[in-house]
Amino acid sequence: MNIVAIMASYRKGRTIDTLVDRAIAGTLAANPGATTEKITLIDKHIEYCRNCMACRDDDPSKPLARCVIQDDMQAIYPVLDAADAYIIGTPINMGNETALFKTFVERCCFVFAKPGTFPMKGVPTPRGTRKRRAVAILSTGVVPPWMRLLCDDATPLIKDFCKTMLNARLLDTLYAGAIEKRTVDYYTQAAFQLGRELVR
Repeated sequence: MNIVAIMASYRKGRTIDTLVDRAIAGTLAANPGATTEKITLIDKHIEYCRNCMACRDDDPSKPLARCVIQDDMQAIYPVLDAADAYIIGTPINMGNETALFKTFVERCCFVFAKPGTFPMKGVPTPRGTRKRRAVAILSTGVVPPWMRLLCDDATPLIKDFCKTMLNARLLDTLYAGAIEKRTVDYYTQAAFQLGRELVR
């Protein structure tokens, strides 16, 4: 099993980075034969999507559409395509995913998707038919988990990213809330278990 982790925090070694590592450890504990690769987005040169639509208008029979922007995404695309499962981690800032993750998703959209017909013509639908799975880890500094409904617009985006681009089902999420009060240690075991769940 090939697992790719996407770490979309601006800060390495902090909450999301730590919890993603614990989830990776959980996958390896449950499936020692699995291979893992972690993509730390802050280390990559990823330009903004230009809305040129070259990817959208590329041959829909191709497994990956062509992106005209020559940056680190060119190396990331085949890594994502080769994965069987994904671990996605992002802090919640002002109720949303980081700009890093949003930029990354926009650059993935029609490289991995083609224009579909439901619920309306032109919406993204996966190019690939191979079924995959994913889990997500989100964190907040002060918002407690019980307030997630009011402060989590990131999960719907992650779920849509998985469904319409990666052809992956989002199995479960960890909302690590109120980190400033609870500290990351409060959630490390839950992240480990989330990794185990991904490969069961």
